Amino acid sequence: MKPIDICLLLEGTYPYVRGGVSSWVHQLISGLPQYQFYLVFVGGSKSFYGKQHYELPANVVGIEEHYLMDKGGVLDPRARVGDANAFTLWKSVLSNFQKTDETLTKPQLAGLLDRLGQSDGISYEDFLYSEESWEVLVELYMNHAENQSFVDYFWTFRNIYSPLFTLAKVARGIPPCRLFHSISTGYAGFLGALVKQKQNVPYILTEHGIYTKERKIDLTQATWIKDRQSALDTSLHRKMEQTRQTWIQFFEQLGRSAYHQADDIIALYGGNRQRQIQDGAPEHKTSVIVNGINMARFIEAHQSRPQSPPKVAGLIGRVVPIKDIKTFIRSIRVAVNAEPELEGWIIGPTEEDPGYVKECELLISSLGLTDKVKFLGMQNVAEILPKIGVCMLTSISEAQPLVLLEAMAAGIPCIATDVGSCREIIEGMEPEDRALGECGYTISIADPNQASAALIKLLSDEQNWREMGDNGYLRVQKYYQESMMYESYQSLYKERLAWQE
Repeated sequence: MKPIDICLLLEGTYPYVRGGVSSWVHQLISGLPQYQFYLVFVGGSKSFYGKQHYELPANVVGIEEHYLMDKGGVLDPRARVGDANAFTLWKSVLSNFQKTDETLTKPQLAGLLDRLGQSDGISYEDFLYSEESWEVLVELYMNHAENQSFVDYFWTFRNIYSPLFTLAKVARGIPPCRLFHSISTGYAGFLGALVKQKQNVPYILTEHGIYTKERKIDLTQATWIKDRQSALDTSLHRKMEQTRQTWIQFFEQLGRSAYHQADDIIALYGGNRQRQIQDGAPEHKTSVIVNGINMARFIEAHQSRPQSPPKVAGLIGRVVPIKDIKTFIRSIRVAVNAEPELEGWIIGPTEEDPGYVKECELLISSLGLTDKVKFLGMQNVAEILPKIGVCMLTSISEAQPLVLLEAMAAGIPCIATDVGSCREIIEGMEPEDRALGECGYTISIADPNQASAALIKLLSDEQNWREMGDNGYLRVQKYYQESMMYESYQSLYKERLAWQE
């Protein structure tokens, strides 16, 4: 295998899942051919993922994949004692996961590397069945969750901490690299913290969305966190919240550990940088590098833009709850009352959450929109943009959506919820940027009436539609070109790699 310059740590994204983050990873690798990249993919269960959706660039010298939920068979339960010294370390590590303001120390991370999954430390069998492990679990329960069902806490404990054994094993096995770059906190970010201890090389962290915030959203919506009796019982509802809080604290600690071990922490815009600092990132390590796109890819799309807006609203994105496709569907229902020719196109992959796709299909049918709202699946974005009048995002969480920049490069106005950097993309960042003018409208989360009003306003005024499209084109041209992003990361890589020369 060729020498590895940069090892990318990827959780649930490239190259097995389509989407904005995966597109960005592919773009980064392809745009910096002078570096040799190695990919470490971390996922839940192998059954969640299919084939690779991207052809790996020539400068990818290797890839490995690991699945945190797949343990490779059933272990035979039997009595075990466990190493008392190893479990003393384990208890100190787990105690920090119960706290909101402390991070794991370098000795604790080094101890996890040396001890977890090792026969002379804490084997996975010891974690599941040993007396020492039971005593640690009971002590944590009594100190932090005695009002929670012990059975629920027992299984939560196992599910939460089991992946750490896999991450320690992965960290020990990654080949020597000159630099590690994680594209999130979470499991991939924590893996970065571990492998930095193992190899003592620079570690860079880029966050698109704020991982901990998104996991909180997921946990709020989670249907698997429920009691065996009615949640209307106040005490039972409180137990459900304790389970959620246990998971949230776990992800918060993963994030803090990644922040403190990283040498550089990158956000896509200022708001997320402030959120990183709020969540424990040392301010002096943080900076902003905005996304960029290849405008040459959209020259033909821009030239093909019609004089009048097509009566089509297009939502380009994965069909998953965080994109709130249902609000988009409802907004089309309201808008069709004023503009009967209007159609809504949902453009993006549907395989990630089949249950949610089915719910959306049922909503379309129940609202009488079968002929109006269409799932088009994956499409060539540059080819389809001239066919839509408005690019619309109704997400409840975003970072810096590439799809907005792509629509703007084609001269198509945008409507997006006021999340992430959507407002500054549409209205501008600094005064000079804002002077270019708006390229669409921002709307509130989960408000189909406001969304439909903005949609009708754009489609019913041809001059305003063209002006906003032109404003967006100029904004991307001036502030969001991919060459700017490449220069920023090349400079960062060069600076960190120079430490080893």
